[in-house]
Amino acid sequence: MTLQTRDRRALALLGAALFVGAIVYFWPAESAAPKGVATTVDSVNSEQKRLARLRDIAALAPQKELALKAVSAELAKREAGLIQADTAPQARAHLLEVLRRLCNDEAIEVRSAELGNIGPLGDAYGSVSVAVQVECRIEQLVNLLAAIAAQPELIATTDLRITAATENKGKLIGARIGVSGVIARKLIPDKKGAGGA
Repeated sequence: MTLQTRDRRALALLGAALFVGAIVYFWPAESAAPKGVATTVDSVNSEQKRLARLRDIAALAPQKELALKAVSAELAKREAGLIQADTAPQARAHLLEVLRRLCNDEAIEVRSAELGNIGPLGDAYGSVSVAVQVECRIEQLVNLLAAIAAQPELIATTDLRITAATENKGKLIGARIGVSGVIARKLIPDKKGAGGA
């Protein structure tokens, strides 16, 4: 079977038409164009939502500032009771001085004093402690404990041991009173340099 010239031309045109049709059908650029338009519309909507969210956040800023001021004032009021000193040993000495003054106010003789630990108290504060050995009447001891609790500094009784006095004159008792106070965390020495005293 022989093909005539006319048939050969028709087959060549058919092949060329199929080639051009395949290029048009499988061309990727045309399928990306509509997505680009949809992406722009989506990005405008997302930016409008983002803008609305930022406006809501900006509207809440004054209320948050008021809350921050209130919390800061409350924190300053509570931290006013921290023992004020340049170093932790100075804070411990101040605590011992306060305890001796309170004992003196109650006419209680301090027999001996112990310097306790200096250490962390949570993440933001530290603590110092001291103890005194006294001999007094029970009502003097109760008054001393009440005076410790009434101090403006953040101090508290942490240890109380009561023993019978060696001399039983006037119903005296022996007592060991341990007191701790709160200090700023910056006063606590690092573990690397020196341990708590």
